[in-house]
Amino acid sequence: MKNKITLFSSFILPIYVAHGCPEKCTCHTVSKTADCKNRGLREIPAHLPPGIQILQLQNNHIWRINENAFTGTPLLKILDLSNNSLSSLAPGTFQKLRYLQVLNLTRNLIHYIENKTFSFLPHLKELDLSSNSIIRLPETFGNSTGNITLLSVKHNKLQKMERVLLESLPNLKVVLFKDNPWQCNCNVFGLKLWLESFLYRGGISDGIICSTPGIRKGKDLLKVPYELFGACPLTAAHVHLTSIHHHNFEHRSSLKHAHHNEHAENSWSNCDPKPKPRPVSLRHAIATVVITGVVCGIVCLMMLAAAVYGCAYAAITAKYHREHLASARQHGTPEEKEPFNSSLA
Repeated sequence: MKNKITLFSSFILPIYVAHGCPEKCTCHTVSKTADCKNRGLREIPAHLPPGIQILQLQNNHIWRINENAFTGTPLLKILDLSNNSLSSLAPGTFQKLRYLQVLNLTRNLIHYIENKTFSFLPHLKELDLSSNSIIRLPETFGNSTGNITLLSVKHNKLQKMERVLLESLPNLKVVLFKDNPWQCNCNVFGLKLWLESFLYRGGISDGIICSTPGIRKGKDLLKVPYELFGACPLTAAHVHLTSIHHHNFEHRSSLKHAHHNEHAENSWSNCDPKPKPRPVSLRHAIATVVITGVVCGIVCLMMLAAAVYGCAYAAITAKYHREHLASARQHGTPEEKEPFNSSLA
């Protein structure tokens, strides 16, 4: 009897699991997962169980996402669309997924991301856009995306990135930039300043390696001297942030940069020369000049007094000798008054 129950249970379980699940997917009620990977799909499958939290769609041929594709799955937390054929994403494509935490869009054919593509995803923490053909990113990913902690844009075709976008992600802890043709001119200077601040605050990054211009090819953007950006337009935000963070950067970045795996903010599109040394206080300078003048005056007076004293002493000594000589000539000694020839007598 027990063997019959076991056999019956093993027979009805797949039917229960498959209930309400698309034909080419496998749905698991316990893990709340819909496994639709490697099924040759060209679109998001319809009639997915409304209670699923994980949807695996990787390794298919999905080339577009319909506007209402996720209307029936509002509780999704993890969505994996990696290794598909998506070339564009309409703004608001994912806006029904208010509980989404992880969105994987790696290895697609995406060329650019529009403003507000990821609007109204207040719980989104990880956004992976790596291994696409992205040439441009917007100034914002959308409303309510401020909780993103990990952003990956590596292996794309980005030449620059607006610091405004990064500033809209205040909780960012990890950002990955590598393998992009970064253009290290004035357009990327704001990114340099932001990255210095990000690393100083404990963020983790794999760094930005310059592709152009030729003299900077292969160099780490963070090691390109500020003086080389001296001809760039100046902005007030750059001046403010450079003065705050530049003097602390070298030590901190050596600890946090690249792959140190130490677990880890505000404004910084253009350029700013290296901050000039702080000017000397005018009051301090005047005081120094006055003190120097007084000391020099005292020394001069002492030298003058010594000269006067020496002259007076010399004059008195000379007068004394003249008077003594004159007296001696006038009165003479006995020997001087005796006739010359008396000594022969």
